[in-house]
Amino acid sequence: MRFIPTALDGVVIVEPEPAHDSRGFFARTFCVREFGAQGLETAFVQHSLSHSAARGTLRGMHFQRGPYAEVKVVTCTKGAVRDVLIDLRPRSPTYRRWEGYDLTAANRRSLYVPKGFAHGFQTLEPDTEVSYLISEFHAPAAATGVRHDDPAFGIAWPLPITEISEKDRNWRDFAEAVHT
Repeated sequence: MRFIPTALDGVVIVEPEPAHDSRGFFARTFCVREFGAQGLETAFVQHSLSHSAARGTLRGMHFQRGPYAEVKVVTCTKGAVRDVLIDLRPRSPTYRRWEGYDLTAANRRSLYVPKGFAHGFQTLEPDTEVSYLISEFHAPAAATGVRHDDPAFGIAWPLPITEISEKDRNWRDFAEAVHT
């Protein structure tokens, strides 16, 4: 695996290095030793999967408050997404910055999301699936988010939104969400 740092502090693109033969290829997508050698989280207590039927579906921007903040390793296993992260860590050099990353079934990249980031994505193709390794158990009382269209961030989504849940549409503004 290759670990590629990004412009956001602590966010890493994990790229498999396939071994090809006449059958196709084989590649590791996670290894405790390799993640540990990079100083990344290696204990994941949940593995989740989401499916979105329509192109343009938006999910996010989600995070869990401490002490239930979670690390995620996000991979698009079918279709394609623009995965977006916002750094919500006040002491981070990239605080309040966002970046978008294309994760596709074809590029097989994963995105390592540290604690303290809001996470969301928009599907670029219909019938898209996203897989998540998650370091903490879901804690409903700690689960929250910020609006996908909050002017505090100015996220440029690649497509018009075709589907979004009421919950995601109605997250609070950033200033209100992080201070209450």
